[in-house]
Amino acid sequence: MSSSFDTTDSSSTKSGARFILGSAYDADIGTNSLQNYQLSADDHFSLVIKEKLDGSKYPELVLMTPLDREEQKSYHLTLTALDFGDPPLSSTAQIQVLVTDANDNPPVFSQELYRVELPENVLPGTTVLRVMATDQDDGVNAEITFSFTEAGQVTQFDLNSNTGEIIILNTLDFEKVKEYSIVLEAKDGGGMIAQCTVEIEVLDINDNAPEVIFQSLPDFIMEDTKLGTHIALLKIRDKDSGHNGEVICKLEGDVPFKILASSRNTYKLVTDGVLDRERTPGSPYSQEKSGTSLF
Repeated sequence: MSSSFDTTDSSSTKSGARFILGSAYDADIGTNSLQNYQLSADDHFSLVIKEKLDGSKYPELVLMTPLDREEQKSYHLTLTALDFGDPPLSSTAQIQVLVTDANDNPPVFSQELYRVELPENVLPGTTVLRVMATDQDDGVNAEITFSFTEAGQVTQFDLNSNTGEIIILNTLDFEKVKEYSIVLEAKDGGGMIAQCTVEIEVLDINDNAPEVIFQSLPDFIMEDTKLGTHIALLKIRDKDSGHNGEVICKLEGDVPFKILASSRNTYKLVTDGVLDRERTPGSPYSQEKSGTSLF
């Protein structure tokens, strides 16, 4: 009998599968000839003895339970051939079972949900984050590529299909889009996939100056206009949010007017002193806006 056998078994092979092993040869006859085979104890394999038409016997290795390459990549067994002589003689051979990989494991992301915050002035080309995925299979079956699941996500971000890095393509604008929710896919070499979600929150920065919008404003004012007369209605608007969108409205300089708050970001301009045309003949009073949020 050969001193060793090598056989290959896929981790997807089902229980009950059989593998023919080489036969032993015994030159003796009768009970002194080869009579039986034995296999070293193993939970995954058993031995069946088959007989040919000429009466010779040969062993078959039977898989009893499925194999998992991720748990054990090979098995070493001992096959013993025996005769019934006196004394009985035997011979052994080593059997090595190599378990080949089947694509039985999908990729797994390190997180099902990634969250990141970015200021809206972050430069294009900046790496947002890198997603990570692993696969317990081997070889090609463990090679992972990343992709977006929606084509629309490609316009704002780029994804390195090999490294999982997400990169900004275009400038962010909080006033247009405050949050992005991106679904990524990881695919292994055998076609099995996994998905994760990346949520990107865009943070507002103070990049918008306040706007003064006059909702009503007369062409001229009589100099005998009474104190407290409503002259104009104006609204202050700032596209920024939170603290950056809060405004303060006031008049600059020594002028016979004052500002009264009417409602949120809406103000009234009323007279607060004597108007004297002779004081500044032919020159209207002017209003100025200073700072980032002053009128």
